Amino acid sequence: MKFTIDWLKQHLDTKYDDEKIIDKLTSIGLEVESFENQSSQQDEFIIAKILNAERHPNADRLSVCDVDIGTKEVVKVVCGAPNAKKDLLTIYAPPGAIIPKNQMKLSVSKIRGVTSYGMLCSESELKLSDESEGITELSSKKYENQIGKKYFKNNSSKVIDLSITPNRADCLGVRGVARDLAAAGAGKLKKHYQKKIKFKGPQKIKVKITKEKNQGCSAFGSCLIKGIKNTESPQWLKDKILELGQKPISAIVDITNYIMFDLNRPLHAYDADKINQGIIVRNSKKSESFEALDNKKYTLQDNMCVISDKSGVLGLGGIIGGTRSGTELDTKNILLESAYFNTKSIRKTSKLLNIDTDAKFRFERGIDPDSIEEGLLKAAKLIQEICGGEISKLDVQKNETSKKLLIRFPLALFQSITGFKVSVKEIIKILTDLGFVVKKKSNDLNLIVPSWRPDILQPIDIVEEIVRIKGYDQIKIELPEKVREKPTLSKQQKLFHFLQRSAASKGYYEAITWSFTDSKINQLFKEDKNEVEIVNPISSDLNVLRNSIFSNLVIYLKKNLDRGFKDISLFEIGPIFSGHKPGDQKTVLAGLRSGKISRLNWIENERLVDIFDIKRDVIQILVETGFDQNKFHIVDKSPSFYHPGKSGTIYLNKTDSNPVAFFGEIHPNILKKIDIKTEALVCFEIYLDNIKETNKKLKDQKTQYQYSDYQKSERDFAFVIDKKFKVQDLVNIISEIDKNLIKSIKVFDVYEGENIPDDKKSIALNVTIQSSEKTLTDEDLEKINQLIISTVESKSDAKIRS
Repeated sequence: MKFTIDWLKQHLDTKYDDEKIIDKLTSIGLEVESFENQSSQQDEFIIAKILNAERHPNADRLSVCDVDIGTKEVVKVVCGAPNAKKDLLTIYAPPGAIIPKNQMKLSVSKIRGVTSYGMLCSESELKLSDESEGITELSSKKYENQIGKKYFKNNSSKVIDLSITPNRADCLGVRGVARDLAAAGAGKLKKHYQKKIKFKGPQKIKVKITKEKNQGCSAFGSCLIKGIKNTESPQWLKDKILELGQKPISAIVDITNYIMFDLNRPLHAYDADKINQGIIVRNSKKSESFEALDNKKYTLQDNMCVISDKSGVLGLGGIIGGTRSGTELDTKNILLESAYFNTKSIRKTSKLLNIDTDAKFRFERGIDPDSIEEGLLKAAKLIQEICGGEISKLDVQKNETSKKLLIRFPLALFQSITGFKVSVKEIIKILTDLGFVVKKKSNDLNLIVPSWRPDILQPIDIVEEIVRIKGYDQIKIELPEKVREKPTLSKQQKLFHFLQRSAASKGYYEAITWSFTDSKINQLFKEDKNEVEIVNPISSDLNVLRNSIFSNLVIYLKKNLDRGFKDISLFEIGPIFSGHKPGDQKTVLAGLRSGKISRLNWIENERLVDIFDIKRDVIQILVETGFDQNKFHIVDKSPSFYHPGKSGTIYLNKTDSNPVAFFGEIHPNILKKIDIKTEALVCFEIYLDNIKETNKKLKDQKTQYQYSDYQKSERDFAFVIDKKFKVQDLVNIISEIDKNLIKSIKVFDVYEGENIPDDKKSIALNVTIQSSEKTLTDEDLEKINQLIISTVESKSDAKIRS
């Protein structure tokens, strides 16, 4: 939302300076994104100095100039002016600038074989004078220290750009912003003095709003203005339009845009002579089409709100008009529209057709339904003043009348919510200034919500309004008590996070996907016929709530496999759904493993992941959760999407009727349908809702590792040792030498063969040495090296390998 301070002061009588207004806007929740001059084409022209001018190698009358433009780089410009010479101060136009005289846009170009970056300008080209014989010569005394600065001063008014939240549609008009500032004590809201209009007869173009289901228009106001002379807008109106960052078009169009930004009241003007036998506001029919003012042709679907006549669609109500009835400079008679359109209808239609306009932006957030006549009167009077013409009486057709919302506001609620007190008198003043009709009754206020505030629905919204205007800084900061009587997490939440860590500790990567999925994939993993369809899915391939987490996991497993990843382990923990009622939701931990174990490993032979790997993982997770493995009851039955001969079900004990987990291979038919190319695929599911509480505490798998700020050193050792001596025993010996210094030990080679006795083997280890107290010196490192060697040799009969 853009406007100037001068525009704001047309509605607000204030003594605040610019900075105080900016601060007050931010404090009442209207965030100021920027406050700066509107950019101008003249901003491109800068003061420059010619450092050197040489004759063009391929043209006698041209010079190649090295130009200082105030940056580190010197630019080359080809110039034909006879006065282009060394040390001359002049005006430079870079590529992209538009020359005022001929409106030519500059670009980087080659002139007789030499690349020229921009242009040195004459006074004639800049419309400074009629002098065109040479480039502009600037006084060295005045401009020597201004190289790189803009030559033309930008005298345009500073523009405020507000970031308006979706609930504050009333502040998409300058008057709404002024009203908020007045309520906050920044001034007084000026009264609307509507100039009297001498109406000339009734509005003779018949308007009909059809009574049909899903009608998107509830009110349509109009007036007919005859005998106008559409023309170029006066300068004050052009300035207003330019301040908004828009381009002036014609007086009629500019006035409707001005009223929209001034009062947050979108309007539309039709060429009355192009309307065939009246206006019909109706729902569209599928495949109807029209050409819009953005010069695009739109094909409509059923139940879109359109403004039409006997010949067809004139425009989309509240979104965009059509070219067939658009106004032009030779338009003589106009029908001015001021209507109210349903927010849902606007939002749905604009989304389906991918249209975004200023009117749509306002209507979809909700404008004032009672502003129809006000907008018509103000716009009609302006049109008459600028373009002439006779104004008919207003015609307002309504399908339904807007109802005033009543709210009973307990006065004690404000202090109980915010923690500070505001007097009843001040509360009443704030609400009255914001447009509420207030009546005090005992300890309550009976409020009528203003028609321009559709976001106010309940007493808590009133609290927000008062504290917003009074100031959020009034709310005292109170630190919470540090006494915790109850645990932060419930047992179910602790179980949820523990299972995440447990699965991750076994090499699974966590995936986080949507709770909805593709119905085609979901059908493969559901046991019953219940499937919950989403009415308005964010994507056509995410159209149902998932019956199994596998329906999403297999999709992302396939994507990773298609990208060349081979051995993948994924898990996700979250909800699955068997219906739309609260009890039809369960929380499940599901995991997938594919590929091989020990691929390209020099110690172990690689093999395909199998059912026993996944069985081990799921049993280990349950044991870590606190259950006795000896009591588990495992049967070979499982859901239909598992391999019937390579799957199983786990019960916590024989008496349980609800299984706690499933494991096995995915059914081969499903893999064929999804076209997953992997050598092996196994999976498991654990149902959190079926896990009973145990007396044992969850075993927390998180490692408590202390990181050091000091330099670490790595040393490699190779020991020749007896073949029967276990590598782990050797690792244990070294780790016990000094736990404060030895941080990690990795075995990177085991060798038997040439130069090693038959009953011996060579074990190579990498030892990381690091102190948490200081940087180790060479002496410290040498000492620990010798200690490692002597300790290993004494405790294992090993010898350091030379």
